[in-house]
Amino acid sequence: MKKTLFAFLLCGMLLSLTSCEKALMADDIAPTPTNTFGYLWKKFDQQYAMFDVKGVDWNAMYDSLYPLVSDTMDADSLFSVCATLLNSLRDGHVNLYGSYDISRSDSLYYDFYTESDIDANTVVLNYMGINYHIAGGLAHSGLCGDSVIYIRYSSFSNAIGLGQFRHLLRSYPNAQGMIFDIRGNGGGTIENIYRFFSLMPSHGQPLFYSQIKSGPGHDDFAPLQTTYAPTVPADDKDIFTKPVLVLIDRGCFSAASAFAICTQAYDNMLLMGDTTSGGLGLPSMGVLPNGWRYRITVTRTFALDGRNYENGVPPDIPLRLDWQQVRLHGRDNIIDSACSIILNQSH
Repeated sequence: MKKTLFAFLLCGMLLSLTSCEKALMADDIAPTPTNTFGYLWKKFDQQYAMFDVKGVDWNAMYDSLYPLVSDTMDADSLFSVCATLLNSLRDGHVNLYGSYDISRSDSLYYDFYTESDIDANTVVLNYMGINYHIAGGLAHSGLCGDSVIYIRYSSFSNAIGLGQFRHLLRSYPNAQGMIFDIRGNGGGTIENIYRFFSLMPSHGQPLFYSQIKSGPGHDDFAPLQTTYAPTVPADDKDIFTKPVLVLIDRGCFSAASAFAICTQAYDNMLLMGDTTSGGLGLPSMGVLPNGWRYRITVTRTFALDGRNYENGVPPDIPLRLDWQQVRLHGRDNIIDSACSIILNQSH
């Protein structure tokens, strides 16, 4: 209930921010390039929630880019300057939506693709098998004679049905542990996080803490709000108490990073692989004087250890994919290592 109430209030506050943007744009500001750039810079200066972890001198960005803006420049040139401003934040939740283009943090997306640590074909052909099973958004198979449950979850936009998840766990009665592979998972619906944890040993413990930007200063935030794990009956026979290794990489973003920090609340869960790409804040939408829209991160999130992992959640067990093993032998050394850890813990 506490988590749901906070989410409801947060959504209302984000909608209020957006509606205020529209009213201000329509009544008070002429849609010139200089006004548009200045408005964008100021809104981020007052409402962006991540300056403390991004290491960007926002005043210096204004000083370097504003001389490039004039009221005689064309829309494409203005878009390029505004996109350069926003892309300096390296935030996947920050975008500029123009008439013919959408800006994004190119360097961040470059990392998504160049530092990916999963080969989908290898996973399907040599681990899951082409006859793997599907339970809602969870693709699964048994490894090592069904001693290890392997679950591939490619997007938190794919629903996790609690009944389907229960059936999945019952399908492996001799399992000694689970591999939950979210490498390359770009995020989605945060509610799917709670559905997964509904069958983990949850007793209403805290999962993480959040704050919404509440004033124009870079350090102006509302009080911390706590998000709690779902409470499950102690006699629920489907609760999975055995080891769970969560596989992560640079392709994990947003809800996938949120899931990663939640594992700190569970004694039976560890992160394995490479650091995620972060993205733990929630975005809101605004409108510029010339009609373009922008997306801005207006909350920040802290893990149970008190740290803000907006730039990436590190693994408990660091391990990079050996691409030579993939190419030569069709093996994923991260999955193989996870299996060994689970099996060794059971002896």
